[in-house]
Amino acid sequence: MTLLAHISDLHVDGTARATHRVRLAADHLRALPTPPDALLVTGDIADHGDPDEYREVAELLSVPFPVLFCPGNHDARGALRSVLLGEPEDDRPVNSVHRIEDLTILMCDSTIPGHSEGRLDEATVAWIEDTLAEPENQGPSIVVMHHPPVPVHHPLPDSAPLTNPDALADLLDRHPQVIAVLAGHAHTAAASSFASRPVLLAPAVTWTLVMPPRSGQIADLEAPVGLALHTVERGRIATHFRTASTGQ
Repeated sequence: MTLLAHISDLHVDGTARATHRVRLAADHLRALPTPPDALLVTGDIADHGDPDEYREVAELLSVPFPVLFCPGNHDARGALRSVLLGEPEDDRPVNSVHRIEDLTILMCDSTIPGHSEGRLDEATVAWIEDTLAEPENQGPSIVVMHHPPVPVHHPLPDSAPLTNPDALADLLDRHPQVIAVLAGHAHTAAASSFASRPVLLAPAVTWTLVMPPRSGQIADLEAPVGLALHTVERGRIATHFRTASTGQ
C-alpha cells in the first residue's frame, strides 16, 4: 500500500498566521504513526510568488519524506523551480513525474501565468501523453494539478476553472491506468468524478471555503487546517480528510 499526504493552497505570505498554519500541517504529518510515502502540494504555495516565500515553505516543509510540488495561480514558475526544485529558473511549465513502487505520480502545471483560471497548455498535454505512454508507467497512475477539471458549485472557485477539461478527458480515455485526478484550488475538501475517475480535492491550509455559498462570507478563517490522506492499493484509491489542531 502507498500512503500519500496531500495539502494545498498554503498562501505563505510572510505573516505569522500563514506560517503557523503550515507548521501545524507539517507537524501533523510528522506525527503520523505511519509516515507518508510522499507529500503532494497542489499549488498556491506562495501568495505572491516571491522567492522569500518559497524559502520559508522549504523550511516549514522539511519533513522526512519526499515533497512533490505543482504550481497554482498565485505561484511564479521561475521562483518555485529555483527555490523548491533546485533547478535553473525559467518560465516553462513545472511538470514532473515520480514513481513510488508501481505507482506513477504526474505533478502537472495547470497555470496560465498572470491569470487565475487554468489551462493544460500544449506542452503539458504532450508531456502527460508521452509520460503515460512510457512502458514503465503502465501501472496505476495519478494525475495531480492545481485546478480541478470539474465545477465545485461555488461562484468563487468556479470563476477561475480549468478552461480545457476536454483535453484531459481525451488523455484519460487513452490511458486507463490513470486511477484518479487530485487537485486543490477550491479551498474545500471535495470529491467528484471526471472521465470515469474520481476527482479528489484537498482542503486548503490557509482558509476554508464557506459551503454552501453564503451572502457576504466566502472564507472561514477559523476553520482548522485541513489535509487529505490517500491510500493506493491494487490500483484503487481511498481518501481520508483530516484536520490539524489550531494549537490556540
